[in-house]
Amino acid sequence: MPPQIIATDEATGILPTNGHTKPVTVIGTQAIRDTFDEGCLQQAINSRLAPGVTDLILNPDGHCGYGAPVGCVMVSPTHIYPGPVGVDIKCSMSLLQLDLPADAIIDKPIRRALINAICERTPTGAGRGQRHAKKARKVDADVGRRVLIEGASAEVCQAIGIPPEWAAYCEDATHVGHDDTHDALGERLQRHLDQGFFRNFADKISQLGSYGGGNHFGECEVVQIADNDRARQAADVFGMKNGCVAFLSHCGSRGIGHLLASGQFKALQNKFAQWDIPLPGQDRELVYAPLGTDEADAYLDDMALGANFATINHLLINALVLEAFQEVIPGVTGQLVYFISHNIARKEIVDNRQAWVHRKGSTRAFPAGHHALKGTIYENTGHPILLPGNPQAGSSVMVADPGAAISCYSVNHGAGRALGRKKAIRELDQGSIDQSFEAADIMTNCRTYPKDEASAAYKDFDEVLKSVTTAGLATEVARLKARFVIKDGDQADD
Repeated sequence: MPPQIIATDEATGILPTNGHTKPVTVIGTQAIRDTFDEGCLQQAINSRLAPGVTDLILNPDGHCGYGAPVGCVMVSPTHIYPGPVGVDIKCSMSLLQLDLPADAIIDKPIRRALINAICERTPTGAGRGQRHAKKARKVDADVGRRVLIEGASAEVCQAIGIPPEWAAYCEDATHVGHDDTHDALGERLQRHLDQGFFRNFADKISQLGSYGGGNHFGECEVVQIADNDRARQAADVFGMKNGCVAFLSHCGSRGIGHLLASGQFKALQNKFAQWDIPLPGQDRELVYAPLGTDEADAYLDDMALGANFATINHLLINALVLEAFQEVIPGVTGQLVYFISHNIARKEIVDNRQAWVHRKGSTRAFPAGHHALKGTIYENTGHPILLPGNPQAGSSVMVADPGAAISCYSVNHGAGRALGRKKAIRELDQGSIDQSFEAADIMTNCRTYPKDEASAAYKDFDEVLKSVTTAGLATEVARLKARFVIKDGDQADD
């Protein structure tokens, strides 16, 4: 019999594991629960039954991934898992608020000039780096080493031309090694360099300040703050401006992160084969390492190296986007609202003990009063949650509610795929996709918008948000309405 979700409320349910364990917690209305196919549910069960796992949450954007579903949260106080982080270590969202009224970008020539100015600075697409954009900010290998070791330190930010104060608006501005030091990362990186693990290290570093392919994007938005006191208060703390332009970015650790993650998968898979250890659910992507072992230490160090790269990648993109706006519209100023990951494992307190919370396609959601926010500007509001939807439906900035405790203080990272990439390319109509952008007056840098990234390839974003709010996890602060989109340079309109 295929796995079956048992509804516990309008937007929550449980997925029994047929074992003597706590079931999987499922977040989603009935309409969303119907989107979880058998493969996704089986991956959730396999992940829940894996060694050392105490909690598994399936968020409304959940769909099949490698090993664990995309859109899940896995908690373990004893083991670390590469699968529930994924190959794009610290894939993240960031939001830049500009002091520019929406009327300033009504005219299409202005938007086209902005698109061109951004693309001259921020390469897009797999394998693209600084040499593919004539106004990119060059980062050499020596500074690149410091990026991987230090993350958004004041010295690194100053060396690259990133406002150092932006580090204060990051979920994690810097990551440390397995022993909570940067020295461990320096030693790990040097070992990689000495062994030739990073072929063409300088080329990999040259991807700083660039978007990848697939679902990565940059999107010019107009901010629409919800009409209630709580939303206005939170937006004020976040530095958001109603009716003004903002810029939303989605990308991660590029080639560096993919190489580090792939290397860890191979190393652990070889260990499992060598030691003849059974794989959870017979899935090669659910390899793991017990904390305290050399294998776990190696993974934590590599994850931190990739995460530090992703942090600077985002901050540099935002600095370059601001520079592009200033070139086209002199005098514009901008401030980072927040930078938050959805592919990372973090040490947090769960059920009064320290555990590694793996979020794969899931976003941290700490509400007002959470102990981890004490002493920050978010102590009385909760921190910003950045949820991309699609250009037509918009994206959302939310803030967590106390009910987020049921999901280990996590929410979905976006809408989630409804169609696989191959199926979307096969079934969706290119003319209809491009016409939808024209009708909505949303410009892009693409000759034709990627079919596998069309709105119809994703779940209904409003229903996803309804799941989050009805389950009591978070409340919307603002909706972001797209005015233009930057996508994969392989499909860009030169």
